[in-house]
Amino acid sequence: METLDVALGDRSYPILVGAGLLARAGELLADHVGRDVVLVTNTTVGPLYLQALRDALGERRYAVHELPDGEQHKSLTQVAAIVDTAVRAGFSRDATFVALGGGVVGDMAGFAAAIFMRGVGCVQIPTTLLAQVDSSVGGKTGVNHELGKNLIGAFHQPRCVLIDTQTLDTLPEREFSAGMAEVIKHGAIVDIDYFERLERDIDALMRRDPKALTEAIVHSCRIKAAVVAEDERERGRRAILNFGHTFGHAIEACTAYSRWLHGEAVGLGMQMAAEMSGLDAMSVDRLRNLLTRAGLPSRPGALSAKDMLDAMGHDKKVSAGAITLILLDALGDARVVRDFDQERLHKVLNDWAS
Repeated sequence: METLDVALGDRSYPILVGAGLLARAGELLADHVGRDVVLVTNTTVGPLYLQALRDALGERRYAVHELPDGEQHKSLTQVAAIVDTAVRAGFSRDATFVALGGGVVGDMAGFAAAIFMRGVGCVQIPTTLLAQVDSSVGGKTGVNHELGKNLIGAFHQPRCVLIDTQTLDTLPEREFSAGMAEVIKHGAIVDIDYFERLERDIDALMRRDPKALTEAIVHSCRIKAAVVAEDERERGRRAILNFGHTFGHAIEACTAYSRWLHGEAVGLGMQMAAEMSGLDAMSVDRLRNLLTRAGLPSRPGALSAKDMLDAMGHDKKVSAGAITLILLDALGDARVVRDFDQERLHKVLNDWAS
């Protein structure tokens, strides 16, 4: 097991990474989970791992809430249902919400924990690659609005993130590829050496070689933990973690969160952002080729450039009416940009929408 720390003063917490950690949850989470536990999972993950988690945690008072699977269900209605489960169980401020699943489960369980009794403890147990390397770390929680992704939410740091790499054994290929988009993103924004290592190891990663996969998860978590520790509430540097997301969120919104998985949309968004950055052709091709080798799509399908631009205008990173983009000066070197060439943006959108 490897242990990383997200250094946030009195809100600091560990990230535990290793194989078979779910079976050790009682021991590893002893200091983070109280007597009353709200277990939040979904209809796909619950049948696979919920009983094993309950067995590992041992004798406690449990309230289980099983969500429908899919980004289209990431709504205030579903969060209200989670809170209702906790209320009906008679739980109070000493309850702990435990998220067992992918990014949608983690975001909704974390948001429910943030608003239940004005904030209770939360533990993240991510079971998808995307959640393990990205959404479970950093305390961003929330739900979607019909006009944009994650427009409703709160920063609520977990008490612990427990990553059992063996849960990836049951992850479908498409979901695995979606998670690889976030892995590749970390190299593209801050660490060219990591990006080059991913280029070398991509075949082993796609075979889910345990050593290569664990190393990538740990390194991605280390990058995200460092950025979050520097800028917890995204007032500055943390925004670079959104590379590809402004375009990707627009793609998701324009397709009603039903055509593409989040990681697939982010992968497309990274290619659009790379072109918007004005990178040299070789760098754009390297990024595109790595994403393609990871099994990610190369085109979003027919879209309206106007609808894309409207969706970007509703993105939560809009500031003072201006769209914020994360662009690359080079592979491994990202920056936050609010003053960009509008004509170039329209050209990129039109090129990709056609």
